[in-house]
Amino acid sequence: MKVIDIINASQRPFASFELVPPLKGSEVSRLYSSIDPLMQFRPPFINVTCHRDEVEYVPNGDGTYTKMTLAKRPGTIAIVAAIMRRYPQLEIVPHVICGGASRSKVESELLDLHFLGIQNVVALRGDAIPGQRYFMPEADGFSHSSELVAMISRLNRGQYLDPTVKNGLSTDFCVGVAAYPEKHFEAANLDVDIQHLKAKVEAGAHYIVTQMFFDNDQYYRFVDRLRQAGVTVPVIPGLKPVSNVRQLDLLPRSFHIDIPQALVSRLNQTPADAYQVGIEWAIGQSRDLLAHGAPAIHYYTMAKPDNVCQIVREVFSDQSTD
Repeated sequence: MKVIDIINASQRPFASFELVPPLKGSEVSRLYSSIDPLMQFRPPFINVTCHRDEVEYVPNGDGTYTKMTLAKRPGTIAIVAAIMRRYPQLEIVPHVICGGASRSKVESELLDLHFLGIQNVVALRGDAIPGQRYFMPEADGFSHSSELVAMISRLNRGQYLDPTVKNGLSTDFCVGVAAYPEKHFEAANLDVDIQHLKAKVEAGAHYIVTQMFFDNDQYYRFVDRLRQAGVTVPVIPGLKPVSNVRQLDLLPRSFHIDIPQALVSRLNQTPADAYQVGIEWAIGQSRDLLAHGAPAIHYYTMAKPDNVCQIVREVFSDQSTD
């Protein structure tokens, strides 16, 4: 079932989740152990992140280095197939990224997903690789996620990159895209960022999922600005609970977000209890978002679902199978 249909048909808000695949060399059981605890909440879908290959310089022993391109995690197709085998009732939403891929490679991945029966994807540009200050597309790659969304829309109409393909198979993807309530760090201002997001919707995106935030007013103001700009698709808020004091520095650096002083003060006052403080803060955020009409809440688990399970059990207690 398509995510947009799940949202439109749902009579009450629900929780969805996002997980990071295990590192290469791990047992598949590590993947399942990050999903099993979440199944008690009967999630209608789970997102699976995608990570581009990384470039590393390996010393040769003679003072020189060899440049190597390394995949740190199993590929999207393998991860999706493994999840489908264990949880056939679960809708899986893989991320598809522009970074590190040509247009033809992305098209091939989308067709593989279609052959697996996947109906939902999240289209993302992706981040710059370590060592690059700015995102650089591959040769014949996409520079912006709106271009990727447009290609998926063309595939849904049976239009391929190869113009010699006539009467091609039409895919049937529902497309989600990302948004940044506090503005993407590369955008000149929030108005510019909203216009970029509007371009993704006009290219064919069906719904929006936000980056994590810790101040709900940021989300409410952002949604109001989107509606004023004529963007009417659903906007699902994304939350991640803080789990330790170090994240006060790491999260703003990695995700370019603000952390409210009220949360900073609580974490600094009780660093030993930071894990529980993060849970309580996310519970408060979740309840407030639902009270203000959020259609769902998307939780970033980072493959460590224990604190998210506590939050969802408290907020969506009537939806657990326990």
